[in-house]
Amino acid sequence: MNKVILVTGAGRGLGTDIAREALTAGHQVVATGRRPEEVEKTLGGPQDNLLVTKLDVTSLEDAEAAAQAAVDRFGRIDVLINNAGKLFTGYFEEISSAQMRQQFETNLFGPMNVTRAVLPIMRRQRAGHVITITSTAGLVGMEFTSAYAASKFAEEGWMESLRYDVEPYNIHTTVVEPGYFRTELLVDGSTTWPELSIDDYAPRTALRIEGMKSMNGQQPGDPAKLARALLTIAQQEKPQLRFVAGADAIEAAEAKARDLLAQAGASRELGGNLTYDDGRA
Repeated sequence: MNKVILVTGAGRGLGTDIAREALTAGHQVVATGRRPEEVEKTLGGPQDNLLVTKLDVTSLEDAEAAAQAAVDRFGRIDVLINNAGKLFTGYFEEISSAQMRQQFETNLFGPMNVTRAVLPIMRRQRAGHVITITSTAGLVGMEFTSAYAASKFAEEGWMESLRYDVEPYNIHTTVVEPGYFRTELLVDGSTTWPELSIDDYAPRTALRIEGMKSMNGQQPGDPAKLARALLTIAQQEKPQLRFVAGADAIEAAEAKARDLLAQAGASRELGGNLTYDDGRA
């Protein structure tokens, strides 16, 4: 069944692959980005099944305008894919307060803005599917990623809770946690390095930046295959709630699950009975 799919961040990386694969599969695509002329050029120019519209996800007004444009053109929105994001990387003390706020504006409040604009349409339809791309960093904290991981952990919690809000209206949710894919996340346009510099961290920071730059283009994951997998999920009658994407992501998720079980077991004696002695909760 062909669907109307709205994709954020469609001008580069995974967003471009999702839009291309969706068009190839016969879906109607609303491809959004901050520079719509570049998005349209990247996707091969005007097409009957393609609407390109401006969307800076940090602007609720942009999100509402894009959602309305989609309805005006195609009559509905079946699937929202929250893909747009940015990586602020560095050790916590070297990430400025302004950078931390910018990270959350793009990675958390951005998809919230777009989802807030789209949900009324989906509720009226009594049907819809919100797919949000988080990251393995939304499951597992790692060195040099405190800002990014914090925003992605927050995104995970929002999406897990949103599920219960919208289930009564036949709206599904899926969280996608990719590992390392060649998505252009590590290019300078998508990655922001630490604004501050602290001598204690300087040697480690330099090594980390060099290592991340050298990784760009060498990631094992194929974004076109990931895009096709997302379209498969979008076609499921009961879409899976979580999609851990890539062998490296699955390995990290399994390790985190084992660690959580071990920590829960270790906590049982100390934390298993913390109620009041008189039975009060």
